[in-house]
Amino acid sequence: MAENRKKTRTEKFLIRSFVSLILFSVCAFGVLGFYMNFRSREAFHQIGEVYMSGVNKQMSQRFESIIQLRFDQVQGLVSVVSYEGLDEEELHEELAYRAKVRGFDYVALCSNTGEFETIIGDAVQPVKPGPFVEAVLSGEQRVAIGVDAEGRSVVLFGVKAEYPMHDGGMSSGLITAVPLSYISDLLALNDENQPMNYCIVRDDSSVVIAGAAVPVESGDESLMDSLSALHESASTGYSAEDFSSALEEGRSYDATVIFGGEEQELFSTPLPHSEWNLIAFMPYNQLNSIMEQLDSHRTNFTILACVSVLLVMLWIFVQYYRMSNNRLKELEVARQEAFEASKAKSEFLANMSHDIRTPMNAIVGMTAIARAHIDDIEQVKGCLKKIALSSKQLLGLINDILDMSKIESGKLTLSYERISLRDLFDGIVSVMQPQINSKKQSFDVHIENVETENVWCDGVRLTQVLLNLLSNATKYTLEGGSIRVSLSEEPSPKGDGYIRSHIVVKDNGIGMTPEFLERIYESYSRADGERVHKIEGAGLGMAITKYIVDAMEGSIEIESALGVGSEFRLTFDFEKANESEASMVLPSWNMLVVDDDEFVCKATSDALRSIGVNADWTLDGEEAIRLAVARHQRGDGYEVILLDWKLPGIDGIQVARRLRDALGTGFPILLISAYDWSEFENEAREAGISGFIPKPLFKSTLYHALSQYCDEESEGEASEEQELNLAGRRLLLAEDNELNWEIAAELLSDLGMELEWAEDGQICLGMFEKSEAGYYDAILMDLRMPHMNGYEATEAIRGLERPDARSIPIIAMSADAFVEDRQRCLDCGMNAHVAKPIDVEKVAKILERFTS
Repeated sequence: MAENRKKTRTEKFLIRSFVSLILFSVCAFGVLGFYMNFRSREAFHQIGEVYMSGVNKQMSQRFESIIQLRFDQVQGLVSVVSYEGLDEEELHEELAYRAKVRGFDYVALCSNTGEFETIIGDAVQPVKPGPFVEAVLSGEQRVAIGVDAEGRSVVLFGVKAEYPMHDGGMSSGLITAVPLSYISDLLALNDENQPMNYCIVRDDSSVVIAGAAVPVESGDESLMDSLSALHESASTGYSAEDFSSALEEGRSYDATVIFGGEEQELFSTPLPHSEWNLIAFMPYNQLNSIMEQLDSHRTNFTILACVSVLLVMLWIFVQYYRMSNNRLKELEVARQEAFEASKAKSEFLANMSHDIRTPMNAIVGMTAIARAHIDDIEQVKGCLKKIALSSKQLLGLINDILDMSKIESGKLTLSYERISLRDLFDGIVSVMQPQINSKKQSFDVHIENVETENVWCDGVRLTQVLLNLLSNATKYTLEGGSIRVSLSEEPSPKGDGYIRSHIVVKDNGIGMTPEFLERIYESYSRADGERVHKIEGAGLGMAITKYIVDAMEGSIEIESALGVGSEFRLTFDFEKANESEASMVLPSWNMLVVDDDEFVCKATSDALRSIGVNADWTLDGEEAIRLAVARHQRGDGYEVILLDWKLPGIDGIQVARRLRDALGTGFPILLISAYDWSEFENEAREAGISGFIPKPLFKSTLYHALSQYCDEESEGEASEEQELNLAGRRLLLAEDNELNWEIAAELLSDLGMELEWAEDGQICLGMFEKSEAGYYDAILMDLRMPHMNGYEATEAIRGLERPDARSIPIIAMSADAFVEDRQRCLDCGMNAHVAKPIDVEKVAKILERFTS
């Protein structure tokens, strides 16, 4: 009985324990199930919020990029299409063409009252015209929904723009549109394979675009009518008031809702440039099934899996974001590099064409003339002189092109040297003559009150400025037009050691508009229109000219009018170059100056009087004949007559012929002109012309040309023609190029010097060390040589322990011709620098100065 009672108690305990265990298990699993279900909802909400927030942010950024691109395209259309110079039909055609290129199906003009004037496509109207028109008028970039004449929805883009409208008024905005499907396609709102469904609503919850899987239609008045709350009291519950407030305030919102009869996670994100919001829905079942599978595994594995998934998703997003940013940066860098390369190439080619072709034209032309007159020694000499001048100018321009990077970076370096304004103008006239002659233009050079002809200046830069202005004048002046350059002088406010020089370049060409004058110094700026479209040029010349003038502390002023011509006025304060010149005095001749330009007559007469000549002038050939004959009959005839080649009525050659017939050959008649003497020399000689004086007529030009007709040789001329005495000088030339050695040896040997050759700097040092003191009179040193360059060889020579090591003149003779190269030569112990190609006269003067 006891055992039975014990068994009964044990069974009851076991049964009760089993039942209790079952009940506990049921309750525990029930509570666990309820808890897991609750936690699953929270987890779903949290995961959905994080995931949907990231995806919505990406969708919002994509939307912003799309809208910003379209606004940039509309703004670009406005910036390139101007109504100036176009009638209304041409303007509409240009707007239509530019809009179609950018992919817009609709274009219209909008007045400030909200009236639309359609240019292409069906007539469109915004669904809410008031806010959209206000945004356009205020310049705000905001898109809106509109409808066309057939009731199709379109997306409107509007920017401020003023164009003439049919009613005679001006528009306040330019409106473009694309189909509504453009937005949904780019954002992939209709992609059925994506885990979320999308729609776009306004701030009043009316539907703008509905995705294919969203159970609402575009145009529905309110999305909230289709939503219902799951749990009003839950933290993830939906509240219509909160949702409406979030839409109106443009902030994000998330909740769990019943939508389309299914429990879904909702996430709202405001879209930029609009009053729209992007609404994303994620069905609960998609994620809940995954959560139920994960509940069957151990908690750690579940947590690890969730974290892994999130980390992978995060890594993918970060990598995608980095790749997108890197690609955009690479594209921007490539675009910038391509732009800079194109700009550099265009500037280089334009400068090459604009500047180098000018002296090259003179070189080629003078070479052809010399070849055609090979038996005429004087003619060939004249051509060679002009070729030499143009070659020097070309060499300077090449140095300038190599220095272009310094100009672009604002590090322009000026090379000041003693120059002759007379030689500079002579060279410019020679260079410009072929261009001017080819267009049969009139070319005059005026010199007024110029007492100081030698100044300190960067001659290459100044020549570049003048050639640029004259080349432009030639290009933009029609055939038969006139071009004039003048030089005058006055005291400088800087003091007695300076002069203020005024240079004026004037033409009667096509002129420029006031609008173009405001941007003439901008790079690549050229006047638009039919009148210049056939004229070559890239619009760089004036920008470089202004840069050089400013660097030389000068000023440039421009006056121009359409159809009248242009005038460029340059002002520089030059330092005087002190020199000892023989007094320029001529016999007190009676002279007659004949020129159709009164300015030239007066300036030339004043210059002649300053050197002792009694000068009369007249503007007409017939009057010149009458004056000359009358004075001859009185026994007080003119002893010299200066005739311009081109005179009104009868030209200078005809006047000379009639004077010779009437007065004989007892006095010289000289022709003055800015044109090439070789073109008419034979005819002039036959007519009795004694010689030629080229314009511009500086005082020194007149003196040296007339002094040959004095009874005795001018001391000044004799001094100028005195040859240098370099005979017997022994030079050591360090040069690694055999051809350069041959040229230098030939040219310098003709002056009576003896040369010895060192193939590099090391050999030069050895030859000097082995020679006796005073054996060499000077050393000509190349800079770039193997084994030991010129700088190292100079420093080694200066460091030798011998009496002439520090006193022997060492002169650099190299193609390294920049200012810094010259300074480095002086710093290492050289006495002077001569740039290649060799100017024999310059080398000889330097050698005489250092070896005398």
